[in-house]
Amino acid sequence: MRITVPWGRFLVAGVAAITVAVALTGGAAAHVSTPRAFRLQEIKHVWVIELENAGFTQSFGHPAADPYLARTLPGEGALLTNYFAIGHNSADNYIAQISGQAPNLLSQEDCLVWVPLPDVTVSPYHQVLGPEGGCVFPASVPTLGNQLSSKKLSWKAYLEDMGNSPARDNTVSTAQGPACGHPGTWGIDHTQSATKTDQYAARHEGFMFFRSVTSNASYCAAHVVSLRPLKSDLAAAAKTPAFSWISPNLCDDGHDAPCVTGQPGGLAQSDKFLAIWVPKIMASPAYKQGGLILITFDEGSTDAACCGESGGFSSSHPNTLLPGLGGPGGGDVGLVALSPFIRPGTVARADYNHYAMLRTVEDIFGLSHLGDAAMPQLKSFGPDIFTG
Repeated sequence: MRITVPWGRFLVAGVAAITVAVALTGGAAAHVSTPRAFRLQEIKHVWVIELENAGFTQSFGHPAADPYLARTLPGEGALLTNYFAIGHNSADNYIAQISGQAPNLLSQEDCLVWVPLPDVTVSPYHQVLGPEGGCVFPASVPTLGNQLSSKKLSWKAYLEDMGNSPARDNTVSTAQGPACGHPGTWGIDHTQSATKTDQYAARHEGFMFFRSVTSNASYCAAHVVSLRPLKSDLAAAAKTPAFSWISPNLCDDGHDAPCVTGQPGGLAQSDKFLAIWVPKIMASPAYKQGGLILITFDEGSTDAACCGESGGFSSSHPNTLLPGLGGPGGGDVGLVALSPFIRPGTVARADYNHYAMLRTVEDIFGLSHLGDAAMPQLKSFGPDIFTG
């Protein structure tokens, strides 16, 4: 039986001390102060910014490489020191984060060819069964985006450089710019490496792997866009999606070092990207009205895991023996959370992973838990993080 008891139904701010003031004269009058009852549902807008290929020790342990991410942002929000990726390489992590679907043999290899998966699922976590692997999920398998749409909540994925070279990624042209760029079914992914004019990587965003998003051209074009509309969408809360996914290009996400453009790439480059965009988001009306920014990495440098992840075939991992290629997970990558509901300088040491992040977003918006986000050993982000 699936048990979905969101943290948002409980107090997340924690139980503050109750102070009792007893009058020294004139009787025993008492004053009681109670804590404000914060719930996850008070968060109205969520942004996820995904970076590439750095474990916790690399990114947060050497602040000279990325001082804005490693020191400035944790000082303004919460640092999750034990937050884990779920596999290697990129595609399987991005897929898991927006659908709860676990790695398979081809997603572990970054989906060089976009092979379709059969429309067969395994209970209780509704994992698509594909022992030989695949990258294109059938239309019956929903994503976080589909869940939000069903509840009439807005969402967008903003993908830097998508559409710079439409022939590479098959983008369509819309009023808000390029949209819905991805290889066709059985097609070769020509965005695996960067060019000097186009550093978009289709595998660095999960929604494009799902026919529940791409089979409807107008739906896909409305929700999966380039980075260009982000600034204008932040101008007013009414224009800002309830959920926003942001994927920098292969240089700005730190994947390439150096970049084909001559920029340094790596952590230094991703730090510059964050220093430009995070202040813009934090200054937006939507963030001030109850926002949450989550910044993390797709995978680290080890196969470490948490939260019940283990090697071996199971109902939550039916398609691959080792989700981390050489072990159960994708390593400790850490996560920074920023919100008006978080006390600056918070450090959270509880175990979380990409499935837990999905579960948290679903709880914020009152959605059911997809795929492995429903595993009972998982928990949503709780009072160790939301301390404000």
